[in-house]
Order: sequence, then C-alpha cells, then structure tokens
Amino acid sequence: MQTEALLVEDLAEETASDDSARDRLVISLLLVSAFTVILNETIMSVALPRLMVALDVTANAAQWLTTAFLLTMAVVIPVTGFLLQRFHTRTVFLAAMTFFSLGTFICATAPGLGLLIFGRVVQAVGTAIMMPLLMTTVMTLVPPESRGKTMGNISIVISVAPAIGPTISGIILSMLDWRWMFWLVLPIGLGALALGYARLVNVTTPRKVPLDILSVVMSAIGFGGVVYGLSSMGEGHGEGGPVPTWAPLAIGGVVLALFILRQLKLGPRDRALLDLRTFRVQVFTVAVTTMGLAMMSLFGMIILLPIYMQNVLGMTALEAGLLLLPGGLTMGLLAPLVGRLFDRFGARRLVIPGAVAVSAALWLMASLGPESHVATVLFSHVVLSVGLALLFTPLFASSLGSLPKTLYSHGSAVLGTIQQVAGAAGIALFVSIMSLRIGAKLAEGADMVAATAAGLRAGFMCGATISLLMIVAAFFVRRPPAQPPTEV
Repeated sequence: MQTEALLVEDLAEETASDDSARDRLVISLLLVSAFTVILNETIMSVALPRLMVALDVTANAAQWLTTAFLLTMAVVIPVTGFLLQRFHTRTVFLAAMTFFSLGTFICATAPGLGLLIFGRVVQAVGTAIMMPLLMTTVMTLVPPESRGKTMGNISIVISVAPAIGPTISGIILSMLDWRWMFWLVLPIGLGALALGYARLVNVTTPRKVPLDILSVVMSAIGFGGVVYGLSSMGEGHGEGGPVPTWAPLAIGGVVLALFILRQLKLGPRDRALLDLRTFRVQVFTVAVTTMGLAMMSLFGMIILLPIYMQNVLGMTALEAGLLLLPGGLTMGLLAPLVGRLFDRFGARRLVIPGAVAVSAALWLMASLGPESHVATVLFSHVVLSVGLALLFTPLFASSLGSLPKTLYSHGSAVLGTIQQVAGAAGIALFVSIMSLRIGAKLAEGADMVAATAAGLRAGFMCGATISLLMIVAAFFVRRPPAQPPTEV
C-alpha cells in the first residue's frame, strides 16, 4: 500500500510538472505574439511623412493607416468575449496570427495606399483577438497569489510595445525602405503561427453560447462611430467635407447607448455579446476607469511628444525615436518588479505613486518650449514611463482578478475596448486642443515654431489636468478578493 501511495504521489507530481511546463509554454507564446501584434499599433506614427512622399498622398489620406487600425480594433474587440467562450484556445490563437501575418504580407507588398490600408485592417483583426486571448488565458491558468508577476510581463506587452513603436519605426526608416517595417515583422508572425500550430494545446473548455447578431451590428456602429469620430477630431478628417466631423461621434454615441441597454437586458440570460455585469464589481469598475485615464495620457503623449521634438526642437525622426527609447526600456524593466510588489503589497501602494508620477511628468511637459533642453524632455518621459509602469500591472491584476471565472473573457473584452476608446479619445482631445491653440497663435502673428510650442503646451496642460482625476481614482483602487464570487 505504501508503494502504491508513493507511485500515486510521484504520478501526481509529474502530472503537475507537465501541466506547469505546458502553461508556461502557452503563456510565453501568447506574450511574444501579443508584443509583436501590438507593436504595429504605433509603428506607423513617425512613418506617415515618408509614406506621404512615397505614395504621393495627402496627410489626411495617410492618417487612415492609423484610423482604420483603431477603428477595426474597436469593432472586433467586443466580439472576442463570444469567441473566447465558443472556441478552443488553439483555434482562436491560430486565427489571430493568421489574420496578422496575412495583413502584414499585404502591407509589405501593397502597391498603393488603398491596399496598404486594407492590410492594416486585416492586421488589426488579429491584434484585436490576441490581447483578450492573452488576458483570459492568464486569468485561467495562473493562481491569484502569483498573478502580479505574470501581469507584470503582460504590462511589458501593453505599455512598452506602443511606446517603442516609434523608436523602431524611426530606426528602420533611417536605413531601409518603409516596406521593411512589415518585412521584418512577418517572419516573427509566421514563426509564432508555426510554433502555435505545432506546440500550442487547448487550456480552456469551450461552451455553446448564443450570438446576438443585433448586438454585433450595434457594437460595430456604436464603438466604430465613437472611435472614428474621435480620430477624425484629432486628425482633421471631415473638415469642410459633406459629413460634419461630429456626425459619426453623435451617431456612434446614440447607438452605443442602445447597445449598453441591450447588453444589460441580455446579461442575466447569459446572451450578452459584452456582459456588462462586470461593472457591478466595484474593484473592476474603479480599476478600469483608472486604466482608461492612463491610456488617454499614454496615447496622447505618444502623439504630442514626437511632434514637439521634430517640429519645435528640429530633431529628426530617428533622433526623436531614440530619445523615447530609455522611457520604453524603463517601463519594460520595471514591469516584472512591479508585478512582484503587487503580489506582496497589493494595488494602492503602487497605483497612487504611479498616478502622481504620471501627473508630475505631464505638468513638466506642459512647461516645454522652443528653448527647453533635450535632457528635460528625456527626464519627463522617463518619469512618465515609471508612473505608467506602476499603474498598468496593478490595474490589470485588480480589474480581472476581481471577476468570477465565468466573466474573465467578457472582462478582457471590456478592458480592451476601454483601452482603444480611451486611446482614441486622448489623441483626439490632445491634438484638437493643440490645433486650436496653434491657430490662435498664428492669427496673433506668431511664427510656426512658437505657435506649435504654445499648442503643445496647451495639449499637455489638458493631459495634466486629466491626470488629477487619475490621482483621485487611484485612492479607490483595491486588491481583488482572494476568492472572487461565483456569481455577479
């Protein structure tokens, strides 16, 4: 009997070891893949001037490369809650990387702007699926007591990939043709696809859930209209055209309100496309709100700071990209440490100083002008990066960790949707305020450099003011309960 017990114990340890190795492989593959696909979300930011010349298109036309990507993300992400419940992990991953790799190939071979935009749309479909897949899988596989460490690695993907996108783009464009932004990424996407096909196993159990077609249509119109409207405000689309800039925002807002009402009705019957019962959990609601404010700051900074460095300080795209690199690396290096600190101390001790650091950096950026030293720009960006590093991991872990397991997929979809809408809102708000201020200064007789500097200060001032709300919200962030409730 003792021998049999020992054999059973050894077998259990071996099985647990096999499961642990399998889980590490799954999470590592998803992390690498997610980093690759999210990098493409901001890699175009410093490439647009080059593309305008190469493709002989206007600035408004070239901006569709960014707008179409954000628009597709906003439309597809709400549907991922259904996809992650209905299909196996392996199936969803292979679909995501197939879309991304196909879109990358289309972009690399595109003869003109139209096909290049189409390729970006196909890329965005894969990107939109990948992030909720990663978050849901981690919440399923990783026990609560060690989620902070894993969420730290996810924070590298969420925060560092967009932050270093302009840097990588600037380096590539300084030495190679713009198509190499896609040719260099394609082998990574295909490699992840091949490895996933060969080694990835299913770690979730699909269940048959209904798909409400009307909710899909309303989601596409609502989120799509809001993101397109915000992007149009920030990028100048529609000015003087047949459709007013505010029209898609207004239509999207109305349809989005109807979509929310429908989801609240369908949620208790387990038929919602995006189950909004997640917001009944206070920890989730506060963390997601704080995350939205942080994403507004991040995406607004990603747009405004390169404009300041190039149009006011006269730096090249490569120099601007390299100056942003230390901040991106700082964020990446801090993320695992912040994850371990979260596991030990909880969320508030990290989120409050993080929000203060972000606010301080934005107020410092609001003082930048034509005579500012490059060291001041570097310092403010590094401080901002430190603050965001302290925010992202606790907010991810607190928000999703507070939900019951049945709502993980919906929580991931909600989080991803909020990130996209908040990012688009940040870009629209910051750039619109900057543009209005530049116009006013030019009307007063100021030269373009001085007017641009004044406009950028106004944009950063707006971000700094919003960051004060983030500090207030940070005081209400809590560590999720050890055992989330089974029902909401």
